[in-house]
Amino acid sequence: MINSTDFRTGLTIEIDGGVWQIVDFQHVKPGKGAAFVRTKIKNVETGAVVERTFNPNEKMPAAHLETRNMQYLYEADGMYTFMDTETYEQTELNKDQLGDALNYLMENMEVSLQTFKGRIIGIQLPNSVNLKVVECEPSVKGNTATGATKIAKVETGYEVRVPLFVNEGDTLRIDTRTGNYIERA
Repeated sequence: MINSTDFRTGLTIEIDGGVWQIVDFQHVKPGKGAAFVRTKIKNVETGAVVERTFNPNEKMPAAHLETRNMQYLYEADGMYTFMDTETYEQTELNKDQLGDALNYLMENMEVSLQTFKGRIIGIQLPNSVNLKVVECEPSVKGNTATGATKIAKVETGYEVRVPLFVNEGDTLRIDTRTGNYIERA
């Protein structure tokens, strides 16, 4: 059990059978009344972020997440197959379970699957991925003073805003946390 006064950013706790991660917290001691802990917590399964206050003597069970290193193999009939790199056991996930990770998922990519009580609750991708541009407008020379951008479609089907000098066939580094273009790779 974790006391609410011991909260820290990144800690995962169990509330009402769900897994929540502490995004931000603040110990508040008003001039009048009892002290409390104001937090922003994120549901690990759905991604929803809510604000909640806790009494300083309130205790929450710690959520112990297991992380397994997996390799993405292939997609068939809307099911995405992953293989455990240690046991070679295969696991299938659907589009709903993967969410935005589908925008960056490439065959043979190493990812981490998070499980809670044997149930898969999330997928962690590398912080950035290199993807090839398959479709975009031709580059325009000399039109960069305004920092203008255009939309480029990468090999996974994801569309990202890129600078005007990017061409079809270029390989881009994209941040998987924000979905933004970082640089040409």
